[in-house]
Amino acid sequence: MTFEEARAQFPVLERCAYLNAGSNGPLPRTAVDAARARLERDLAEGRSGPAWVEEIGAMRERIRAGIAAVLGTTADFVALTDSTTRGCQIVATGLGLSADDEIVTTDQEHFGLIGPLHASGARVIVAEANEEALLAAVTPRTRLIAVSHVLWTTGRRLDLARLRQQDGPPLLVDGAQSAGAIPVELAGADYYTVSAQKWLCSVDQSGALFVRDPERLTVALPGMYAQQSHEPDGSFVPKDGARRFDSGWMGGPLLAGLEAALGVHPQWRYDGAAAAAARCRALLEPLVEVVTPAGHSTLVAFHPPENPTELVGRLAERGVVVREIPGRNLVRASCGWWTSDDDLQRLADGLAG
Repeated sequence: MTFEEARAQFPVLERCAYLNAGSNGPLPRTAVDAARARLERDLAEGRSGPAWVEEIGAMRERIRAGIAAVLGTTADFVALTDSTTRGCQIVATGLGLSADDEIVTTDQEHFGLIGPLHASGARVIVAEANEEALLAAVTPRTRLIAVSHVLWTTGRRLDLARLRQQDGPPLLVDGAQSAGAIPVELAGADYYTVSAQKWLCSVDQSGALFVRDPERLTVALPGMYAQQSHEPDGSFVPKDGARRFDSGWMGGPLLAGLEAALGVHPQWRYDGAAAAAARCRALLEPLVEVVTPAGHSTLVAFHPPENPTELVGRLAERGVVVREIPGRNLVRASCGWWTSDDDLQRLADGLAG
């Protein structure tokens, strides 16, 4: 697949420089067509019957295998969720934490991670967003280290293998800005979340959770797919592997859109995205202070030369879509494998003028 063929899958790119996959990726035409066709099928034929149920189950398993391939693992270790936040909730509640326990995290995390950490009841220890500070914050009471693989604020990538010390606490990784954007190495990660609507370009409310050792995590938020059998009082035998953590029902149109989205990514996607981020950085460095370390991710965050809210609005008027990182005086451009040199030049021109 050529770059032009790959890029042509996204109609939004015909009208704007879309540089915000870190929030929501561009939707490919095939994903929308698949979701629409499935909805039309359900409209005409109804949503019931053994064949319909079997189709839903088969789509779920194909998607599970597809996301496992993105993570470099196998389907038995992947649960289907509706978001990274849900994956964080599954882990934080499943560990059975109390006020006597501690969780170590960074000062650069999204609420989708730190919200569930706070709600777990454990004491949340906030450290600077680097490996040295995180490891220094670990105590005998630490039950979990919870961080983003790629920080949504600055685009810095953390070394997961370094954070997961032998005999140390398990590691929960927010993969919202990494899965589908950079090659994922699960070494060190006990739990790894996926936001499929971002870099995997899926429809909304789609995601996944990698669980290295499903038997060691309690099913504290059981969905309808958690059990292979259950009793009238609600007691149940959990499914094998990570399937017990599937967070609930996903309708046929959503599944069809997600499955189609997983099929649009070219083999060269990671090299293409990295090259786009490098070109973006080269164009912006003469104009603004770039804070993303070189080569860390597909995000390029920078301190704007003016009010960030006003800048994002002014760029949007020129057909350039980026986002502000609230409260941090940062603007962030998300570079995907679909990002063209023209997209990046339009961003640079908007900043210069």
